[in-house]
Amino acid sequence: QVQLVESGGGLVQPGGSLRLSCAASGRFSNIYVMGWYRQAPGKQRELVASITSGAITRYADAVKGRVTLSRDNAKHTVFLQMNSLKPEDAAVYYCNADVATNRVLTYWGQGTQVTVSS
Repeated sequence: QVQLVESGGGLVQPGGSLRLSCAASGRFSNIYVMGWYRQAPGKQRELVASITSGAITRYADAVKGRVTLSRDNAKHTVFLQMNSLKPEDAAVYYCNADVATNRVLTYWGQGTQVTVSS
């Protein structure tokens, strides 16, 4: 069983910063793409950023220049550093990973709330 455990959400004022972490655990042979999605109330889940095992990153236009995604392959962990947060960044953030066990499946974390408010 593969689990993605997220941490780091919370309340932050506009202009502030947060760092989200997501660690994969369980039995697997490889983790390919890892990333973060978010879903605000009444909206569809959308990609925030993703990173391959070779550290190739991809960012949503809405967060480019404010967000940095990094990865520690040895610890099966990704880190989402979010700066200059805006109220529209508020959402539940979900970690996502393509994991190889006996086949490649996509796993999701349970989500962590990010609230941006003064």
